[in-house]
Amino acid sequence: MPKPYSLDLRERVVAAVAAGESCRQVAKTFKVSVASVVKWSQRFRATGSAAAKPMRGRPGLSLAPHRAWVLTRLASAPDVTLRSLVVELGECGVVTSYGAMWRIVHAAGLSFKKNSVRHRAGSTRRRTKTREVAGLSTPP
Repeated sequence: MPKPYSLDLRERVVAAVAAGESCRQVAKTFKVSVASVVKWSQRFRATGSAAAKPMRGRPGLSLAPHRAWVLTRLASAPDVTLRSLVVELGECGVVTSYGAMWRIVHAAGLSFKKNSVRHRAGSTRRRTKTREVAGLSTPP
């Protein structure tokens, strides 16, 4: 997300509009959009300041207080799934989601990879070759 324009620029734009210049002329002079000039002027008239509103950040982790429990549970039973951890926390009264659980595990640097040895379908090099068909019929 881009950063907001500086307060200095906003104040100069609002001062130019207050001095009587048109919004389009001010926008061209300061190389900003006309909509920005209009919004900054409206905000200045309404609140007395043309300062930008606070930017929203990423919300905090909802499971932060339970992070230690999740990591110790994963250390004691590494084959437990994230969905079952969500259910276990739900039984304890903590309402959470799969995504929140994944973010905790991902931030800890853990991953759940499939065990390729156990789930392998098999290699054709290691199998016995199929037998040839004994009697093929010939076309008439």
